[in-house]
Amino acid sequence: MPYLGSIRVFVRVVELGSITAAGRDQRLTPAVASNRIKELENRLGVRLFNRTTRKLQPTEIGNYFYEGALKILEAVEEAEAGVAGFAEKPRGAVRVTAPLGVGRRIIAPLVPVFNEAYPEIEVRLRLSDHRINILEEGIDVAFALGYLQDSNMKLRTILECRRVLCAAPSYLEKHGVPETPQDLLARDHNCLLLRFPGSQEYYWTLETGEGNQKFNVSGKYDADDGDVLTEWALAGHGIANKPTFEIADHLADGTLVPVLQNTPPPNAPFACLYPHRRLLDPKVRLFIDFMTKQCRDRLTALTKKDGP
Repeated sequence: MPYLGSIRVFVRVVELGSITAAGRDQRLTPAVASNRIKELENRLGVRLFNRTTRKLQPTEIGNYFYEGALKILEAVEEAEAGVAGFAEKPRGAVRVTAPLGVGRRIIAPLVPVFNEAYPEIEVRLRLSDHRINILEEGIDVAFALGYLQDSNMKLRTILECRRVLCAAPSYLEKHGVPETPQDLLARDHNCLLLRFPGSQEYYWTLETGEGNQKFNVSGKYDADDGDVLTEWALAGHGIANKPTFEIADHLADGTLVPVLQNTPPPNAPFACLYPHRRLLDPKVRLFIDFMTKQCRDRLTALTKKDGP
């Protein structure tokens, strides 16, 4: 359906603001994506975009057509999902995103397992600790660790994950063991922070006798990859705030030691999010159901390593 394909390209250009980005999203070269837009404009007899050197902006007519195009694509997706459901052979691609740590350890190893069970379904996995706009990126399923607020998404909680503050024995020998959360604010301690461009004021939330409290910790360096923080902690460079499933082996062999166990970070829910309409698609529903059970089993097994 060439016309429908052109509509898909048009929608992604509006959402991403770039023909190159939309082409990449649809697995097309920039030249092919540009031709799709030109063909669509010729067919409709209108200009859909105002072209500038920095970004494409939809015209008034382009914005009007975008709203209608979304309805067309949603109707087609629902119809295709219904047919796939009747055929009992869901097929197509599921676009998935997850944080780096849980993505590498849990999600990525399960993708081939899922594909063996459902060989007609492709999984396109993107790992990043940066927050991703699910709707703009066309994501079907997003895994998340921690509390999120997004009224446009449906959420299915998989497991409550325990977190711990930890450091290497060599770090604690040199800088001392913190006895209270206030000790983290002292100059002697270096807190390893997960942070990326655009992050707001940083703090750690800890459970205290007065309830959860925020502590404006600081450190000499930070990273946007949680595994980098783990490596720094192992090398004796500071204290890290980590989910226990990511460092279970290090806690078990003593290369990382828990600190402030009487005032730990609160548990972080591990969940998957998806746009309201996506679960109508049998392949998305199958993927979420499969991953929910498998992730829960694997995370439970990992967290048992670090003790009660």
